[in-house]
Amino acid sequence: MNRRSAFFLITRRSLTRSFALCLAGAALCVPAGAQNKPIRLIVPYAAGGPIDVTARALAERVKDTLGPVIIDNKPGAGGNLGADLVAKAAPDGWTIGIAATATHAINPWLFAKMPYDAARDFAPITQMLRVPNVLVMNADVAQRLNIQTLADLVRYAKAHPGQLNFGSGGNGSAGHLAGEMFKRAAGIFAVHIPYNGGNPAQLALLSGQVDFNFDNLATAAPNIKSGKLKALAVTTAQRSSALPEIAAMSETLRGFEIDTWWGLVAPAGTPLEVVERLNKAFTSALQAPETRSRFAALMAEPVATTPEQFGAFMKKELNRYEPVVKASGAKVD
Repeated sequence: MNRRSAFFLITRRSLTRSFALCLAGAALCVPAGAQNKPIRLIVPYAAGGPIDVTARALAERVKDTLGPVIIDNKPGAGGNLGADLVAKAAPDGWTIGIAATATHAINPWLFAKMPYDAARDFAPITQMLRVPNVLVMNADVAQRLNIQTLADLVRYAKAHPGQLNFGSGGNGSAGHLAGEMFKRAAGIFAVHIPYNGGNPAQLALLSGQVDFNFDNLATAAPNIKSGKLKALAVTTAQRSSALPEIAAMSETLRGFEIDTWWGLVAPAGTPLEVVERLNKAFTSALQAPETRSRFAALMAEPVATTPEQFGAFMKKELNRYEPVVKASGAKVD
């Protein structure tokens, strides 16, 4: 082979390799705002909920850097259906999805059979949001039992073992597991009453059928402000800036912390360059003042992280929920 032929062969191989890398990291190689193919963002829950609303808000903010991002709602099996679609998608940057407390921390211990491995089948991009939960009582019940603080509730429960109950949106739900963590941390016993969803559980609390619930702060806030519910404590490590007058549970039960979170993931094997570009676009959107203001209405705190930080956080949450789910006895076959 002469020198000229060798040169063209090397050049062709280089171009072929560059083209292959560009296809693998398509979102990286296409100029900002110039791509025609939209990124598919799978939300494993129904449209209209907080996760869906925040995903759509972020999709709108990143369109100038990533191009169009289409939300694809795939609810079912407690979020497992949508998460599995992400896990099994091509690792090319065109399909990403939402990872949440349920799909990546609770369900792996709750479901007897999982279609994906929460620890291995995903490439973390960034955490998105953290939403406080709040321990609330029916205001009339709290007044009748003379319970004004979390410490009052703990004292009453210890003096009247088994006489209190709490509701949740179902066995293994975030509200159920928060209640179980509370019982263990406080050394009390209360009967768990599961309902078919968060709304029926809240109605049961408002009507006095149950004594207390752990609810999403955004959902409970209107009834707290109207005086129908008595808020005893938020479950985050610090007080919420949305309702700073409500104490944090850690002020009474040292180290107690549990909240609802969600973030963005890609299929495992997605090229690092693609993950980094996605991270840069979405974290910039999360840190924008307009985004923080919009999410504040949902009482949600934006949390922009590196992929490594979000991966470590999800691993920690997965390990933390294992003993809680097993102690609760909740199981989905």
